[in-house]
Formats: sequence, structure tokens, C-alpha cells
Amino acid sequence: MTRFYLKSETPLGFYVRTTVSYWELITTVKHPIMRGREVDIQTTLSEPDEIRLSKSDQQVYLFYRSDGEKRWVCAVTKRLNGESFLITAYRTGAIKEGEVIWHK
Repeated sequence: MTRFYLKSETPLGFYVRTTVSYWELITTVKHPIMRGREVDIQTTLSEPDEIRLSKSDQQVYLFYRSDGEKRWVCAVTKRLNGESFLITAYRTGAIKEGEVIWHK
């Protein structure tokens, strides 16, 4: 049985999930600065400032939430076969291009 580590409902009406092992991959290999910021990711997914569709993949959503002056937390998710999962999460100084599909 898969144990989900994060599971957050989005303003778009779907849940995003990740497993313990995948969260460990994000916080140890991909973006170690996100270690200990699980609550920030859950808040970014459930209460974002803006949601955009990826320019390169219409199944990829980028959730942005302010994280201080000119800084954002970005949670990147994918919807596939009715399921939504976290691809990665990071801090950024710029919002990527893409169609805005939801705004606070």
C-alpha cells in the first residue's frame, strides 16, 4: 500500500499528492532548500496566488505563492489519468510563462 506524504486540495477542485519517498527525492536531490517546508507546499497548492498551465505540457500546472519580496514558492504538478501528483517544488524569483488559469 502506498503511503501518501502530502495530499492537498487545489482551488481547481482536484487533489495533488506525493509519497514519502518522492518527497525525500525532492528535498535531498532536486531542491534540498525545500526540506522542512511541507506546510509551504501544502499552502501553495491549496491557497496559491496564481496557477498557470505549462507552455510545453498542458497536463502540467504551476502553482505560485508569494514567499517574501519578489520571491515565490512554486509547486509543479501533473494531472494524468484522473490523478494529480507533485513533480517538484522550489523557490524562485520569477514566474514562468504560461497561460494563467486561476488568480487570487
